[in-house]
Amino acid sequence: MKLALSWLTVLPLRVDDVDVKAARRAIACTPLVGVLLGAFVVGVLQLLAISDISPLVAGFLVVGVVALATRGMHLDGLADTADGLGCYGPPERALQVMKDGGAGPFGVVTLIVVLGAQAAALPHADWGVVVLAFAASRAAFGICCMRGVPAARPEGLGALVAGTQHPMLVIGTWVLLAAAAVPLGWRAVVAVVVAASLVWLLVKHTGKRFGGITGDVLGAAAEIALLAVLVIA
Repeated sequence: MKLALSWLTVLPLRVDDVDVKAARRAIACTPLVGVLLGAFVVGVLQLLAISDISPLVAGFLVVGVVALATRGMHLDGLADTADGLGCYGPPERALQVMKDGGAGPFGVVTLIVVLGAQAAALPHADWGVVVLAFAASRAAFGICCMRGVPAARPEGLGALVAGTQHPMLVIGTWVLLAAAAVPLGWRAVVAVVVAASLVWLLVKHTGKRFGGITGDVLGAAAEIALLAVLVIA
């Protein structure tokens, strides 16, 4: 859990000697980090509601706060994945584009659409839906890291966590999320199913395009799952 928090938040936590075993456990803990982030976002939304700020402005402020709280890592991954998928050439060329520090047109447009939709949806979502959305977004890592999913590069975060998650653990996590969504209404349950399906499709597509997952793909998966639950539920 400490390693998961150090990876996914700005909390000043340090974990030395990270090996595959530690990475496997950390990925399994990421939905719990999502619950904590969701509860934090609910608190921020409540404060903004008291301040009588317009919902759309509040939504954009919350999106910015979340980016600060997570170092913007997932947003960087979303933009890089969009650029990689949008470029021409073999997998090596796509991976090189993703490794470049700049954001191309595909990445910029994707960020505008995804962050804009999240900002518009957040102020109108029930508090339970917000927590569910962040939990599902971090549970997306489990799908990306299931056994049988290779890494696109021999180094980096993707190489460390690829194939570390047992399929039954991943399925069980998403079943729990769907069960937790039942009190929130049928749309929330559908949202969880759609989010998991979109992440799986992303993993399959990036596997064909890049040859496997990278750390950027994990970030893109998290943002897509978050958006799906917020918009649908």
